Amino acid sequence: MIIARLAGIRIFATGGIGGVHRGAATTMDISADLQELAHTPVAVVSAGAKSILDLGLTLEYLETFGVPVIGFGTDEFPAFYTRRSGFGVDYRLDSAADIAKLLKIKWDMGLSGGALIANPVPEQYQLDPDVMQRAIEDALADADRKGVKGKAITPFLLAAIEKLTGGKSLEANIELVLGNARLGGEVAGRIWYGAVTNVKTCIKW
Repeated sequence: MIIARLAGIRIFATGGIGGVHRGAATTMDISADLQELAHTPVAVVSAGAKSILDLGLTLEYLETFGVPVIGFGTDEFPAFYTRRSGFGVDYRLDSAADIAKLLKIKWDMGLSGGALIANPVPEQYQLDPDVMQRAIEDALADADRKGVKGKAITPFLLAAIEKLTGGKSLEANIELVLGNARLGGEVAGRIWYGAVTNVKTCIKW
């Protein structure tokens, strides 16, 4: 997000943002993504936050720091590998044009920070929520047994979940990134900055 801002890029597409980790009440493990969203004027398109996180606390944190969470075609915050989390979004918008209009108004008013555009994984690629929950719990237990903590925890868990789901989580990850890139490009193309009608999009693989 910092590099995108320095390069004049206002729309950033990724897979899933970081957030408040499970057990953060004792570990204080909170991703820097959330503070960056609060301060950096770049909109991030993602399939929600990674489902290995505490999604409820992640959304509470974003609300505390005034980061709007926009659901693209959904009233529910997506959970990365699945389309549903049980948590709502701040606003539902059903077109790239409406998202672009909201972002332009926000930035034209001089409001600080970015916005999170939550774009659910394509339905045909989402994983079964119960299967994912069991895989996450097993991966967390394995990490605890092996003493994996801090910055090493996320890549460890994602790799473990890929193995536990027989590679299906990786397939879903690839498809949701592609979907986010498409949406980010469409939103960027509809934002008007003075005489500029096409805004560059940064895609993080």
